[in-house]
Amino acid sequence: MPAQRTVAPESTAVRVALWRAMHVQVDEPPHVLEDEIGLELVAPGENWRRRPDMGKNATSGFRAGVVARARFVEDLVAERFADVVRQYVILGAGLDTFAQRHPELAAGMRVFEIDQYGPQEWKRHRLSELGHSVPEWLRMVPVDFEADEDWWERLVEAGFDPDRPAVLASTGVSMYLSKDAVADTLAKAAKTAPGSAFAMTFLLPPETVAAGGEQPRHPIRFRSCFTAEEMLQLARESGFREVRHLSTADLTERYFAGRPDGLRPEVGESFLLATT
Repeated sequence: MPAQRTVAPESTAVRVALWRAMHVQVDEPPHVLEDEIGLELVAPGENWRRRPDMGKNATSGFRAGVVARARFVEDLVAERFADVVRQYVILGAGLDTFAQRHPELAAGMRVFEIDQYGPQEWKRHRLSELGHSVPEWLRMVPVDFEADEDWWERLVEAGFDPDRPAVLASTGVSMYLSKDAVADTLAKAAKTAPGSAFAMTFLLPPETVAAGGEQPRHPIRFRSCFTAEEMLQLARESGFREVRHLSTADLTERYFAGRPDGLRPEVGESFLLATT
């Protein structure tokens, strides 16, 4: 392990946690996801909603996208749990609170949260301060990605059984990785037992989205984007048996249809759903 590391959550994880809480506080019900535990973890102070990245209207599309992708993954976990899948792996877990919000479901599984050493140490400490225990079924798996530690090896060492099916999820991560790193993630995820599912978000190239009639408003330049067909082909080459693309429109129809407030996700982020 490195001698020095930052013991704090990533700024992107904090923003996601606050957007999830904002959805509950400022958007009309029904709420796609109800999560204010992340807000409790961050404890940003009374004026947090005055942050430039917390504008109610300016960030509504990003906020909607964050809660939609979380809801999709958690629906997938519940669906596969009914099919007797008992392992759930969250890659780049950040301030995810599935284990705290759904203990009745999570306790029947093994939940693995993979993240950097420092942010994970900070999260464990804050959970303890707030009275949230880390039960035996919740495995926090620290990985030093900057030192090229193998997350698959660390996952197996933490008790993951590669011979049993699992749900693996990676949301809001691939766009920060190189295309080679995304390919490596897919190759490792494809090693899971038959009947496993891997859900990963990815960004479409801006010119592709703009050609569809809408211009994405991503505030920064990301490291990688993929067309839907590029991502599907990459997943096939990695060894997945079935691959499927779910677009922003698919998630909008699933979780936002008929809303009187017009809330919907920002265009450009899609899901890969791949099964072994």
